[in-house]
Amino acid sequence: MKTDLSQATFIIPIRIESNDRLRNVITSICYLLKNFDTNIIVKEVDKTSVFLESALPQIVECCGSDAKTIQHIFEESDEPLFHRQKVLNEMVAASTTEIVVNYDCDVVLPLESYTLAYQGIMDGTFDVVYPYGQGMYQKQVTATDFVVSEFLEGNDFTYLDRNSKPSTSDFGWAQFFRRKVYIEGGLENENFRAYAPEDKERYYRFTTLGYNVGRITDFVYHLEHERGENSWFSNPHMVYNMQEWEKIQSMDKEQLLDYYSQQEYLKKYAGI
Repeated sequence: MKTDLSQATFIIPIRIESNDRLRNVITSICYLLKNFDTNIIVKEVDKTSVFLESALPQIVECCGSDAKTIQHIFEESDEPLFHRQKVLNEMVAASTTEIVVNYDCDVVLPLESYTLAYQGIMDGTFDVVYPYGQGMYQKQVTATDFVVSEFLEGNDFTYLDRNSKPSTSDFGWAQFFRRKVYIEGGLENENFRAYAPEDKERYYRFTTLGYNVGRITDFVYHLEHERGENSWFSNPHMVYNMQEWEKIQSMDKEQLLDYYSQQEYLKKYAGI
């Protein structure tokens, strides 16, 4: 029986640039569909839709008619850098549920972590929840087709554990937001381009603004993948991105409110 997360929407920005990324997208979405009654928006920005051609048929094979519940949005673009922050904001605007989950396509979590994060927002305890611990709570998984197939067959994390190594976890991967708070707090900072310290900035901003931010003390499983300009420090915008982060982390609450009130990109989301 699926767990009811019907007041949550998982927003998943994708550009499928490698075979391991393709496998990760299929794995993470199948895991959500098999275990939760929830909402999923996938926005893909690329020259052609790899998701429709290569990912969706395998998701249908795994999850059957449940795959029809995925809202897939495709934007054709030959821009080499993936503006993830803008894509996330557009999906927040497209969502209608009480909770929005900023969700990387390369992660899975223990089932209870999702439900605890969801309940923590629905019962009013938290505005934002990080569904994993801070410290040595990341497991970096070297996945294969066999490993993820066996994992999905019975939610058996043993297969992931056997093929993982421990690492640190801080602020990325997945965050559960009260949608209203996400919007009030300035959404994603679109001044960042492609790979950037937006995860650190987001955490700093929402804690400094005084929102109730919680954590679930358990592991996050990161399915490893190739890293290009869109997912590593080779991003040509990295110097500018670091300057943006250095500027913001020196701001107090009032300065943050003033700074974000002046951001042009937020005007297009007024009234959502």
